[in-house]
Amino acid sequence: MKKFILIDAYALIHRAYHALPPLTAKGGEMVNAVFGFSSILIKTINEFKPDYMAAAFDMAEPTFRHKEYKEYKAKRPEAPPDLYAQIPRVKEILKAFGIPTYEKSGYEADDIIGTIVKKLENNKDVEILILTGDMDTLQLVGKGVKVFTPKRGLSDPILYDEKKVMERFGGLKPDQLNDFKGLKGDPSDNIPGVKGIGEKTAISLFNRYQTLEGLYKAIDDNEIEGVSDSVVEKLQNDKKMARLKIKPPKHSGNWGLSV
Repeated sequence: MKKFILIDAYALIHRAYHALPPLTAKGGEMVNAVFGFSSILIKTINEFKPDYMAAAFDMAEPTFRHKEYKEYKAKRPEAPPDLYAQIPRVKEILKAFGIPTYEKSGYEADDIIGTIVKKLENNKDVEILILTGDMDTLQLVGKGVKVFTPKRGLSDPILYDEKKVMERFGGLKPDQLNDFKGLKGDPSDNIPGVKGIGEKTAISLFNRYQTLEGLYKAIDDNEIEGVSDSVVEKLQNDKKMARLKIKPPKHSGNWGLSV
């Protein structure tokens, strides 16, 4: 089986920048993110020996998610200028490795990765490994798709298959994670979720009702069981926030990608 590594480039650059102390080249140029990114790239290539690779980048501009929810990532601090300054160097390294790069105005790297996964989902001859620095692409994990991410800093990487995702999220499957994120919220993306519903309660609700629609149908039909009145009240009061959909990255957009 052929192996295809998809790199969530900005997420890894960000992780490397914050994981390593300041490192400068002879001329004083900051290169800690470049060094960290290169290190994990080489380690991943040596470990998995891929047949194909591609890298996806975020762009420094609003995405369609900001149009759907104007507060999306509103509280996230601006990245330091010397982090942004290292992105062209990373692109030079990827070019030297012969790794194509993709970016699209109005979209995030997750969307590009999700599109490639979608295009290849029926190809049983290709196994996909997503190399990333965050957890957002875990919802793409499934048959033939795994996520490889450092646990702390740039060390102790974890390989997520469906079983590992379920272990991490109390039995939830990857395709439940988008609803799960909407219900409990995600401070890193400034998604509020339902006030007073934390991870433990959200996991319990999805293990019982599987989907957000199933949960609210049970409430509407007065068939809710094993859930306290106070939790039901919170769910009803914040229904709009729970249903806030910042579309999952797995969709069928094309954008001229040749895969």
